[in-house]
Amino acid sequence: MLSGKSALWLQSLRALVVFFSLCQPISGYSERDRAHDLMTRYPLIDGHNDLALQLRILHNNRLSQIDLHNVSKVATDISRLQAGHVQTQMFAVYVMCGAQQKDAVRLTMEQIDVIRRMCTEYPDFELVTTVQELKNSELRRKIACVISIEGGHSIDSSLPALRMFYQLGVRSMSLTHSCNTPWAESSSKLYNVFQRQNNSLTQFGKAVVEEMNRLGMIVDLSHASWDTALATLKHSKAPVIFSHSSSYFICNHSRNVPDWLLQELKKNRGLIMVNLHSKFISCSDAEANVSHVADHFDHIKKVIGAKFIGVGGDFEGATSFPHGLEDVSKYPTLIQELLRRNWTEDELADVLRRNFLRVFEEVERVRDNLVSTHPSEVHISLEEVQNPCRLVLRPPSPRGLPSDQSSSSMVEHGSPGLLILATVLLLLSLFFD
Repeated sequence: MLSGKSALWLQSLRALVVFFSLCQPISGYSERDRAHDLMTRYPLIDGHNDLALQLRILHNNRLSQIDLHNVSKVATDISRLQAGHVQTQMFAVYVMCGAQQKDAVRLTMEQIDVIRRMCTEYPDFELVTTVQELKNSELRRKIACVISIEGGHSIDSSLPALRMFYQLGVRSMSLTHSCNTPWAESSSKLYNVFQRQNNSLTQFGKAVVEEMNRLGMIVDLSHASWDTALATLKHSKAPVIFSHSSSYFICNHSRNVPDWLLQELKKNRGLIMVNLHSKFISCSDAEANVSHVADHFDHIKKVIGAKFIGVGGDFEGATSFPHGLEDVSKYPTLIQELLRRNWTEDELADVLRRNFLRVFEEVERVRDNLVSTHPSEVHISLEEVQNPCRLVLRPPSPRGLPSDQSSSSMVEHGSPGLLILATVLLLLSLFFD
């Protein structure tokens, strides 16, 4: 039997050993470890990536030429997505504004095709079209692919085209890119097209938003003018997103979002997914770093709270990224910096994925509430669309057809009056010959 003093000394010694054993792993559990552990439990949903654009530029969409596990000359491949704990990637279907009123729809189809191929031909990827599929994909340890169209010019001012893109798996669309459409206004002045006064979202533009709500397609306001964004926020029945935009207060670039518009976004219960492009972070290509990016997160949290923030890297669509965030594998560095700034793990779990899941779920809930609403049959007027390449459905002129086709064409497409007129014209031409 130990004496009372010896027993007390032994108990104190054991307590001291336990204390030091507990302190040792805590002192060795760095912010880097915390970031990786957190992202293992709450892997990232990234709002914007232009890999499909680079596949067209570098490889003409020939997937057989590359291995998506390791792709050179880009910042995104399967290995780096996995290293960066990216569990869901919104892949942008981007068609340059020069295709507007030309072959934008065909090019959009081709970009959807290459995303569908890469996300179905590679077992590490999984194409998803619902929030439940996205959640199931996480359980299967897959990288979920969500298809997003970047730029409303891709639908050529056609609601049927919008619906067909939805059938192909598109679940988000930004209303504009760097050019105005006939029905919405861009934040960019690069293209002097479809200029309007005090009409940043036309009646047809509102019909586009309504149809996206009905379909369950997420409305994306990145690249839209502030007036278009405000009009959309007031009109949409569902939450919207800025898939890759940052804080205008920190960097006064027109692609970023001012505080007053962030307040409107909060009322909408939407989401701003912070862009990492250096020019939108520090307003300079050369000086951006991880700390500058974190400044955007801090400011937006101060204005509207962490419940309305996500991440939209814009890799492959921009030319320069902050030091330390050069590719998709570096996302843990950003989370590490936010932990250092005393963001809680609960706040970061929201930023990493829970906020986007909430928005997607609410978009689907609005869709379900509108299930009895018929597809919209609103058409844009020829005066608004101003496209000389659009076919006007009327009988062709007989003078423009060979003599053996003119009458049959009128019979097939024309009225009796037009048929009589065509017959008379044909007889006169024969007579004067």
